[in-house]
Amino acid sequence: MVATTAAAAPSGASSNKLERKPIKFSNLLLGAGLNMFEVTTLGQPLEVTKTTMAAHRSDGFGRALGRIWSRGGVLGFYQGLIPWAWIEASTKGAVLLFVASEAEYFARSLGASEFGGGIIGGVTGGVAQAYATMGFCTCMKTVEITKHKLAASGVKPQSTFQTFMGIYRAEGIRGINKGVNAVAIRQMTNWGSRFGLSRAAEQGIRNLTGKKDGEKLSALEKVAASAVGGGLSTWNQPIEVIRVEMQSKTDDPSRPKKMTVGNTFKYIYQQNGIKGLYRGVTPRIGLGIWQTVCMVAMGDMCSQNPPTPHPPTPKGPILTSGAGNRRR
Repeated sequence: MVATTAAAAPSGASSNKLERKPIKFSNLLLGAGLNMFEVTTLGQPLEVTKTTMAAHRSDGFGRALGRIWSRGGVLGFYQGLIPWAWIEASTKGAVLLFVASEAEYFARSLGASEFGGGIIGGVTGGVAQAYATMGFCTCMKTVEITKHKLAASGVKPQSTFQTFMGIYRAEGIRGINKGVNAVAIRQMTNWGSRFGLSRAAEQGIRNLTGKKDGEKLSALEKVAASAVGGGLSTWNQPIEVIRVEMQSKTDDPSRPKKMTVGNTFKYIYQQNGIKGLYRGVTPRIGLGIWQTVCMVAMGDMCSQNPPTPHPPTPKGPILTSGAGNRRR
């Protein structure tokens, strides 16, 4: 999210001046606000659909929608929103925009291309948000969504906070952060791809429209570039399916007792083959596009065009230079 502006050169040519965004509390609020907006609108319904399909890998898209609807109608699509998704969104958005912006700036200042700087910024921001804020929230969201597997087997599921405390008492911090390494791999590949591919798409749009390097894009062009980056970044869907399985509250004797990324991959492949590793990719494409539009396109537009305060309104009568208003 580094602002690059074209500075006028003496010969009339243009060169790119790299600008480092100042560290402001308002930038952290911007990241948190954008992520809260993303998850509360389309984000959580797509997240629930994706997670349900990844957990119930024999379900098709239509059957997964029916399963979610049966859990409470429209509210079923917002399961896990409060408090876990809101806690996660309000913290990870701030971490992502701040860390990614700093990492992208330093990468560009050391000579990285716009595409390379975007990847480095996204990877660094993704890892930071995974380990700093996302581990326990992602775990609890998945528990909330997948605990209906227990109900289907005749076991009465506990409430959200009973589940949280039960995991904490039994397994401590490690249990609450179960699957955090898979989350970190997902986030670094997610945002590395989203930022990098979005920057590459932005440059392609500049080439197609005859804009110079670093020249600002219109809002529609920014959104289009982010949609391309978000859609193509779902190549890592197997990592997401592995993450869901590691955090799922499923009682299956064939599952590994101590799940790692490696043995979880093997378990899913043995159970469902290659298709199982890509289950839920359709809603995740929609989620990837929406998240990237919110965090990359809207983040760029808001940070590059901050609201300007109105000039103060003068008090008292305004005297003009007309003859009738001259002081005597």
